[in-house]
Order: sequence, then structure tokens, then C-alpha cells
Amino acid sequence: MSACRIGLIANHSKPGAPELVREIVAECERRSLPLQLESMTAEAIGSAPGVSHAELVRDCELLLVLGGDGTILQVLHEACDAFRPILGINLGTLGFLTCVGATAWRDAIEAIATGTYRLSERTLLDVEVLRDGQRLGRYIALNDAVISRGELSKLIKLNVVVDDANLSEYNADGLIVATPTGSTAYSLSAGGPVLIPNSGVFVVTPICPHVLTMRPVLVSDDSVISIQPSPNQPDVFLTLDGQDSLRILAGDLIRITKAPQRLQLAMLPGMSFFEVLRQKLKWSGTAI
Repeated sequence: MSACRIGLIANHSKPGAPELVREIVAECERRSLPLQLESMTAEAIGSAPGVSHAELVRDCELLLVLGGDGTILQVLHEACDAFRPILGINLGTLGFLTCVGATAWRDAIEAIATGTYRLSERTLLDVEVLRDGQRLGRYIALNDAVISRGELSKLIKLNVVVDDANLSEYNADGLIVATPTGSTAYSLSAGGPVLIPNSGVFVVTPICPHVLTMRPVLVSDDSVISIQPSPNQPDVFLTLDGQDSLRILAGDLIRITKAPQRLQLAMLPGMSFFEVLRQKLKWSGTAI
């Protein structure tokens, strides 16, 4: 069986990133693992010219991403719907999407070399924006779609329909529609629940609602979630995974469904989502 061809992308602005890239390159050479560097990653270590994201996605079976969750989300949004499994090595602080920390990078290379890593399939959001019945754009998101007032801290009114049933008119700082993967991101900070990756639901979480009885709502990921700003109010902004932002006018329609594609996140053998949760949120299970 031929070795897995690996594409390496690093957030070279992170402290220690260039040094870690060099170590990984040396280890892959020692193990005769085929490795291709992304162009800016190659430039950061003074290596031979690398290739573009598109070429990595085309030619590699697995993407090794060094950085934090933001780096993985950026890689996803630059992939143009052509996804490859991603194994993340965390150079940041929390990092729910990353597989291991920077000190355990050898474990990740060992799992790749032996083919013992496992893949966790993650649901994606398919987000359409319609204006006067015409599609303005279609986007993919791994974590969440956030509708907010942008820089001004003002309440906004959003009408939300799930399938053909009215959910509510939210009067809040904004609204988050999150996947299970995104449930540990902004939605969690706004009071939403933690969802396991295969739970089969989305969570609709209001941000600081004016009516305090408005709580996060779970809906099936087979649902169609339609969100429309109420008339006679200033424009709002739609932000996807904290990466892409779009101005939304009163009367525009945001339609959110489950994307046909899924993203595969690589994990070390024996690692479970609950183990990641305990580590990242520092759940000791003991009284303080």
C-alpha cells in the first residue's frame, strides 16, 4: 500500500510555527512520507517553492494543518467545496478542531505513517442568501452562521421559520445557527448546549435576547431554517465561521440547510469526542 500523500499548511505567524514545520518535514523525510508544503508555509522556512491550496486539495489525501481552529476554518473556506480530511496540530490556546497539541506532533505523524488515525465526519451548513427571489450567494460553514448588528451594539429583529412553522421573531443582539461542531464555539459562549458530532441537530441560539425566556432551540439537521430581518430596521451582517461576512438588507432571506458535503477531521486512535471535551473544558469531575 502506498503512503498517504500529506499536504502541510501552517499559520506561520504563530510562535514556533516555522521551527515545528522544519521538524515535521525532517520526520516525514526520515519515514519516507510524501509531503507537499503550501506556498506560504514553504516560504516561511526558506524551502523550495510550495503549491497553492487548490493544488494541495487536488494532489493530497490528507491535510496537516498547524495553527488553531481559525486556521482550520480558513483552510476550509479556501477549499472551494473540494474537501480533504484535516488533521490539526494546535499552536493556539483552546482548539476544539485540532487533534493534538504542538508537543505531541510526533503522535500525529506516527498515526499518519501507520494509517491508524480515525476520521470523524462533521456536518456542514449550506447557507443561501436570497434578495427579491434571486440568489446572491451560497456558502459553506463548519461552525456557525451568525446574524448580528455588526459594530453597533443595537438590538435587531429577526423572523425565524423552521420548515413551514414560525419559530419566533427574535429581538436580540443577534442569532447563531450552529452545527454540533460549532456548538463549542460562539454558541457555547452565548449559553447554548454542547452537542456531540453525530447528534443530527442544529442549535439556534439567540445572543442576549431582550425576552429572557428565549432560549436555545435544537432542530433537526434535515430542517430548513429561514431567517429574515424585520422591515424598517438598519442592515445586519451575516458572518460564516468568523471568516466571511455579508451585508444583509431588510427583506433579504437567509436559508440554512445541511450541506451535501461533510468534512472529515482526523483524530488519534482511541481518542473520543468526550475525551477532547474533558481536556479542552478542563472538566475534572471532582468538587472544587
